Amino acid sequence: MGEKDEQTLRMAAIAGVLAMLQSQGEDPAQIARNPGMAWSQDHRRMLSGKSSLINYRASRSPWK
Repeated sequence: MGEKDEQTLRMAAIAGVLAMLQSQGEDPAQIARNPGMAWSQDHRRMLSGKSSLINYRASRSPWK
């Protein structure tokens, strides 16, 4: 078996594993893109000098 055939088989195996991982649910590499719990969001907002999360959410629409 030539070197090119081995590389092709290796790429096919990697693609197969990646396809299986993605079909099982969320991509673990994308976990950091999720905003997280409200407590975490609130503390990150306040540490960066922004208003709290409850104030941010209340300011988007008027109270009824």
